[in-house]
Amino acid sequence: MAHAAPTSGGMRAARRRARQVRPIRTPDIFDERVHRIARYAIPVVLGLVYGYWAAANRRDGGPVTGWNVLFGFVTAIAFVVLCLAVATLAPLLDRELHSGVKSAFAGAAVGFLYSQTGESVIRSTAVGLVVAAGIFGVFFYRYYTREDAEGNRIR
Repeated sequence: MAHAAPTSGGMRAARRRARQVRPIRTPDIFDERVHRIARYAIPVVLGLVYGYWAAANRRDGGPVTGWNVLFGFVTAIAFVVLCLAVATLAPLLDRELHSGVKSAFAGAAVGFLYSQTGESVIRSTAVGLVVAAGIFGVFFYRYYTREDAEGNRIR
């Protein structure tokens, strides 16, 4: 009978060597069609929620008017277009600019929502800058720990 030659470390060492060769990735349970649909469906849904939220902030509990509905839809369309542009163009940039573009979009979106409540422009700008700074830190950390110096994903 032929047997495998013994190795040092047993099965744990063999598993560790296998992981070093092939990094473990999360399984992709959706096919390409679902990803293609989600690429456009998610920004549209977020845009509709954002437009409704902006219109609700603007009317301040008053009656719903045609101008208020129009404002909500125009805001939603602008959000969707900008969200798709950021999602398309930001990954082509270096990690610093990638983080900066996404955080600037998020900060501007939150600042605009806050300005619709009737607060001052300075306070709305401050809120937007604080949100942008926090999101920049999170995104930069995420991209910095998952890319090498050339910008290639390592995880």
